[in-house]
Amino acid sequence: MATVNPHESTERAAPGAARLRVAVPSVATRVASELRLQIAEGALPPGTKLKEEALSEELGVSRNTVREAFAELASERLVVRQPNRGVFVASLEASDIHDVYTVRRAIEVSAVRGGGSAESIAAVRAAVEEGKRAAEAGDSERLGSANQHFHGALVAMAGSERLDIIMSQVLAEMRLFFHKASIDGGFYQDYLSENEQICTALEAGEYERAAERLLAYLDRSEEHQTAVHSS
Repeated sequence: MATVNPHESTERAAPGAARLRVAVPSVATRVASELRLQIAEGALPPGTKLKEEALSEELGVSRNTVREAFAELASERLVVRQPNRGVFVASLEASDIHDVYTVRRAIEVSAVRGGGSAESIAAVRAAVEEGKRAAEAGDSERLGSANQHFHGALVAMAGSERLDIIMSQVLAEMRLFFHKASIDGGFYQDYLSENEQICTALEAGEYERAAERLLAYLDRSEEHQTAVHSS
């Protein structure tokens, strides 16, 4: 887990200009971002206990900062505090699935329909190739992370920092949903060919076709997740 620097300066200066104070995320927000990323990458699966003292030492921040980060993640329903037991990574309910997929359709499909720069589409291709390598190695965890990177790269094509922030939370929620489904080792591999087809359409400049494929993909994925979590 990355170290968070609590002493990072909030000042920036341009040559020949007065020093300006620029708003940057608080230390607690950066700790929350790190934990959110760990959830999205599958390093912190549902039910994992988050130990305040251990995180404080590992990240080099105060325990109060860790508590603030926990509060931020709790507001996003990524962690839950259980009385007399501590803080745990959340296990999302079947009722949350439709809400998450509604957000995904709104931001992922829109980003794909709008297309992107050659560099941003290259990042989508890199995620597809990452998934292929993981599949060849039989590494389901890496394959899961590659799938996350693919969807994050789709949204990044829009070039919007706000959308990227929203997607970081969605990616964490996705990994919590997918944990149960991915007990079946072939879960992520089933999406590889679809990721390839969407990426190929993007590379060909066929943005509407890519968006249509993605929309159908998300519909099937939601149905699958609903079935898994309703059983």
